[in-house]
Amino acid sequence: MRKIFGFILGAFTGGLLGAAAALLLTPVTGDELRQQVFDRVNFVQKELADARDQKRAELESQLQALRAPKA
Repeated sequence: MRKIFGFILGAFTGGLLGAAAALLLTPVTGDELRQQVFDRVNFVQKELADARDQKRAELESQLQALRAPKA
C-alpha cells in the first residue's frame, strides 16, 4: 500500500511541476495562452458535438430499420 501511495504522490507532484514548468517556459503571454486554450477547448467541444450528432443520426436510422415491419 505504501508503494502505491508513493507512486500516486510522485505522479501528482510530477504533473504539477511539469505544468508549472510549461506555464513558465511558454513563449506567449498569459492572455495569448488563455485565448489559445479557450479556442482549443471550443474546437474540441464542437468536434465532439458533431461526432455525437453524427453517431446519433446513424443509430436512429439503424433503429428505424430494425423497427420497420419485415415483408
